Amino acid sequence: MTNDFEKVFDAAAETQDYTGGDGLLYCGSCRTPKQFRMDKPPMEGRLLPRRCQCEQAQYDKEEAERKRRKHLQAVEELKRRGFTDSKMREWTFANDNGKCPQMELAHFYAEHWETMREENIGYLLWGKVGTGKSYFAGCIANALMEQEVPVRMTNFSAILNDLTASFEGRNEYIERLCRFSLLIIDDFGMERGTEYGLEQVYNVIDSRYRSGKPLIVTTNLTLDSLQNPQDTAHARIYDRLLEMCAPILFTGENFRKQTATEKLDRLKGMLAEQKKGITVAAADIAGKGETAHD
Repeated sequence: MTNDFEKVFDAAAETQDYTGGDGLLYCGSCRTPKQFRMDKPPMEGRLLPRRCQCEQAQYDKEEAERKRRKHLQAVEELKRRGFTDSKMREWTFANDNGKCPQMELAHFYAEHWETMREENIGYLLWGKVGTGKSYFAGCIANALMEQEVPVRMTNFSAILNDLTASFEGRNEYIERLCRFSLLIIDDFGMERGTEYGLEQVYNVIDSRYRSGKPLIVTTNLTLDSLQNPQDTAHARIYDRLLEMCAPILFTGENFRKQTATEKLDRLKGMLAEQKKGITVAAADIAGKGETAHD
């Protein structure tokens, strides 16, 4: 019993801070100094506190956790402000099914963002419906937001609705859009083609152009129709887009139709399994009836 008490006492003593031969206070756990001596006047020779190794390790751990939480909060706020639809948060490289042949260019853009920003390089993603253009753009948006880069992904239908609802503040609204480091306009060409609508579309595109910040646009319009506009109103919009954005053709299969087909096949399989279960159950009931009759 005495030996056990002595062991506990000795262990406690070993962890107590102590003064070393140099006159500095040392940590009893990690045996590193908790003080340092100033070597320059006017405080030369004075002892000041410092973190020992174990205190520094604990501080570093807590600081890393604080930075992690702060980063997550910043990313959450960017995504709340940056996306008009919460499902866009799921459009990430991690969730990519690997079927979009152009996705390598999305990775390249996100990985070389500083160059894209400095040289004001954008993408014009064009091609048929359902070929993955919006998902491609969403992957870039999510990747950049994870780097705490402000991105706004919206469409002109939403922009025009906002401008109509707040006519007096339309200049301020457009200026806010231009503050984002990257602006993504989804489904360009699907908005109303009224004179007012075209004028506001031009105002947004032209303001973005003059801001010197990159723009990514997705559209179902063909490159030929963009290069050969039907009138002056469209020409000045398309010219700006083609000057700001490098065109990328999406030629893949229609992922939406494929998904719909897969869901239909899944539903058919579930119905077949249910019918099979009903048949088996009916057979069991019939068999039990025959057994009872015998």
